[in-house]
Amino acid sequence: MKPTMAIKVGMVSLGCPKNQMDAELMLAALQDAGMEITAESGLADVVIVNTCGFIEDAKQESIENILEFAELKKEGRIKKIIVTGCMAQRYQQQVADQLPECDAVLGLGANHEIADVVRAVAEGDTLCCFPDLSCWKLDGKRLQSTPSFFAYLRVGDGCNNRCTYCAIPLIRGPLQSRSMETVLAEAKELVDNVVKELVLVAQDTTLYGTDRAGEGQLPELLEELCKLEGLHWIRLLYCYPEHITDRLLTVMASQPKVAKYMDIPIQHASGKVLKLMHRPGDRESLETLITHIRETVPGITLRTTVMTGFPGEGEAEFEELCEFIKKMKFERLGCFAFSPEEGTPAVNLPNPVPEEEKHRRRDIIMELQTRISDRYNADQIGKTVEVLVESYDRYAECWFGRTEADAPDIDGKVFFPWPTDENGKKLPIAPGEIRRVEITDCMDWDLMGECVDESAE
Repeated sequence: MKPTMAIKVGMVSLGCPKNQMDAELMLAALQDAGMEITAESGLADVVIVNTCGFIEDAKQESIENILEFAELKKEGRIKKIIVTGCMAQRYQQQVADQLPECDAVLGLGANHEIADVVRAVAEGDTLCCFPDLSCWKLDGKRLQSTPSFFAYLRVGDGCNNRCTYCAIPLIRGPLQSRSMETVLAEAKELVDNVVKELVLVAQDTTLYGTDRAGEGQLPELLEELCKLEGLHWIRLLYCYPEHITDRLLTVMASQPKVAKYMDIPIQHASGKVLKLMHRPGDRESLETLITHIRETVPGITLRTTVMTGFPGEGEAEFEELCEFIKKMKFERLGCFAFSPEEGTPAVNLPNPVPEEEKHRRRDIIMELQTRISDRYNADQIGKTVEVLVESYDRYAECWFGRTEADAPDIDGKVFFPWPTDENGKKLPIAPGEIRRVEITDCMDWDLMGECVDESAE
């Protein structure tokens, strides 16, 4: 009897690392079900598009990916399309109705059923499945999709913050923290498999554990993670300013494995705009907090995100944001223009800012940050830093990696030529190694340097 061929499945996962964690859980389930996972989605039998639905640009990117695969389906190069992720969860039947090329549309609560869904569509079924979010599973076996030396570690998902511009609570529901036992077990497995850096993520990482223990458990989690042998860095993303505690800062300052890096999405500095956003604080309280963080954790790198063009942001409020950024000199900063999202209170706020003006203000902020970043990078020249080696660029003929001050896929890189001995012979080097690099130059967001030892490990 001729053996049954395994279904070949490809996945495109869009959006944030939390969405990527959902993708990794689904990929593991598919692999365990005997299906063949391929990185070449255009050559798959079934393609899963794990969509993002956070802002308009992300939704558009999701739709464009679906339509590209629809063309491949029409040409007979792929057979079936399944849509999952935030856009599917948010718009549900609308996605199926407006994109009839899709063979299945799944809400987040159906992710654990992905293998059964793939089999069903392969046999000709068309499905729409949107279970309650209580069915959504955050734990389980993962198929790591990042390079072997770093991994995202999701400590929770969903959000209890009710920012007026944000659709995340509508899509992913309230905060769900994973148990510390499951997080630590997953972390140990990753580190045992040579992961050097764990990047902790949630919608609001600083709220980890509050739904389970009544108080934040992030400091305790960090202390336990630091006990893992072989782990080099633990990095924190998505730390909301109002939930940053002295206990957390003390752990960051005292534990060498906790990267002196914190991502703090502040969104704005004007008290008026922050109130409209349903965010606490004002410029004075934010300046006090940032100064306190830098004093408590010397040498910390701070990344933030701000928004321009929120309804009610006049010239005075925008100028206050600019002055705040000039004064605080964030080492890393991103800016995006306000995107009105259906179902959020911000859609109905008065005094909207014209689209062109939103983007003009964003460009001003980014030009301002470019000058700050240029000065920061110039100050790195002459310093010797640890670099987590990522890969070799055969076109530029040099290696590159990241420092403690650089998060993956967000911040800059450090480029350096292949290290050689005194006779000019190339020394062994590989991705995942930690090397000490002396910074000699900078260009745009990146640094250049020379490897000064064989290994920092």
